Amino acid sequence: MAKFYDRITPELQTFIEAQHIFFVATAPNQGRVNLSPKGMDALRVINESEIAYLDLTGSGSETVAHLLENARITVMLCSFTEKPLILRLYGQGEPIRPRDESWQEYLSLFPAIAGTRQIVRVKVESVQTSCGFAVPFYEFSGDRPALKEWAEKKGEEGIYEYWQAKNQHSIDGLPTELLETHIHKQ
Repeated sequence: MAKFYDRITPELQTFIEAQHIFFVATAPNQGRVNLSPKGMDALRVINESEIAYLDLTGSGSETVAHLLENARITVMLCSFTEKPLILRLYGQGEPIRPRDESWQEYLSLFPAIAGTRQIVRVKVESVQTSCGFAVPFYEFSGDRPALKEWAEKKGEEGIYEYWQAKNQHSIDGLPTELLETHIHKQ
């Protein structure tokens, strides 16, 4: 049954660090709810009340557009092996970008991945676990190489052009402020 915590316990941190996939949900004040799967060793527990993840280039930029409007975010992980468990982290999120003072400190926690747009930091306000009895068993066989290969082939200039074309606004028209806060070589 569901249980709430006011922080990430050491046992929950161990569970989080063992997962290969996590899901991020955000919503604007008006408009579509966004739910995105994430992977590629991109999530870190910073401390008992903070997590961060790499936000990699994608077809849209919903999460950060929503966070800039209201900061609400939920991160969910679930066990696909052995003991069933669903873990939700509720909190307030914000982007950390290359021009931010804390960029290098947070970036150093992750592997270098081409196409990294920003880091999303989440101040965790509440943690919930639930049974996960209906979640099926799945076996992890590896990360897909497609995003890394695509980003490496595009290069920095190509990624920047992609951001200009595809990542300036959410699908509901909210600004992402992505280019205003990135260093770009002219």
